[in-house]
Amino acid sequence: MASSAPRGLRSDHVVTVGIALFSMLFGAGNLIIPPLLALQAGTATPLAMVGFLIAAIGLPVMGFIAVALAGTARELAGRVHPKFGEFFVAAVYLAIGPCLAIPRTSSTAFEMLVPLLPEGVSLGTARLVFAVGFFVVAFVLTLRPGVITRVLGRITGPALIALIVLVVGAAVISPLGPAAAPQAPYDAGAAVQGFLTGYQTMDLLASLAFGIIIAETIHELGVTDDKRVAFEISRSGVIAGVLMAIIYCGLGLAGMQLGTVMPDATNGAAILARSASMHFGLAGTVVVFAIFFLACMNVCIGLISCCSRYFCETYVVKGGAEASEEAMFAAFSCVLSNVGLDVILMFSVPMLNALYPVAIVLVLMGLVHGFCDAHPQVWVWVGGVVAVQSVITSVRDA
Repeated sequence: MASSAPRGLRSDHVVTVGIALFSMLFGAGNLIIPPLLALQAGTATPLAMVGFLIAAIGLPVMGFIAVALAGTARELAGRVHPKFGEFFVAAVYLAIGPCLAIPRTSSTAFEMLVPLLPEGVSLGTARLVFAVGFFVVAFVLTLRPGVITRVLGRITGPALIALIVLVVGAAVISPLGPAAAPQAPYDAGAAVQGFLTGYQTMDLLASLAFGIIIAETIHELGVTDDKRVAFEISRSGVIAGVLMAIIYCGLGLAGMQLGTVMPDATNGAAILARSASMHFGLAGTVVVFAIFFLACMNVCIGLISCCSRYFCETYVVKGGAEASEEAMFAAFSCVLSNVGLDVILMFSVPMLNALYPVAIVLVLMGLVHGFCDAHPQVWVWVGGVVAVQSVITSVRDA
């Protein structure tokens, strides 16, 4: 007798989807946050890392599942109100696009170049020249997506893995120093602060924007039942989560050892550059810059393409992003990137504090959408109250 159980993914497909999840979530920004967290948390790093892993891994995987159950992020947020869904998803794309994530790619890459610049060079001028060149290249490659897939796509992944192995391996074999005492705000409630720091990965927002892609991939592999799709995302999420947790903890170890060396560090890019230079000298700094440049360029191209396509199809004309929209996103991001990585990271805190609580409750309600759909006012009241409270708190803090 034939089994009536819904069809699931083969083991090799589970691994494939898990790697796809990992690739979608892990970018250059994910490299720079754990080292700074660990450097500032010092001896409280284990507790801070627990909170960070929940926010940076657990929430995004749940986000993919919630979107798979709802259909799209706009349909998920639209359960509060259609206009709310439209506004919230637009804000998410702006956050993971030209307002934060895209400018951060150029700024992060430039931070890795700074140690290689000659003494006396104006950082402001150098940053401007670098940003213009960076976004010109990104825009040109955006018009030719096949190039980045065939060339950079084959280099970035292995190069990033090589960087992580080198830096983490060197930190394990030859520690640079002991962990320092926790700095504020990790000196009180390290786990909670680690959770809040996880917002800066923006991976929960990315999972809402790109969740439909994973769901469609699983559908194409023969899984049609919605609950089974959610289960397969969960299984694949374990693979992606384990890989990311290992990398995060390794990068955290590298940052924790520099707490007494550079206690006033303000971003993880500088920490990784210092770690590589201390272990490998000038060659380490050059390799780190090359890898970050490729990784940041890859992420930048993908974000410009997907964000411009969304806004073009939603608000301008049906049928895909046009070059004018991509040029506009690149130009705006170029201007914003010149404020510097530290300012971008500082500006990201209130914006993400406004979006993340809303995203969290939408995802949690999406996971139990059967109950919430049976009581529609739950969506309106919970989503609305959390949104208002988050915006008020973020404006106050800003």
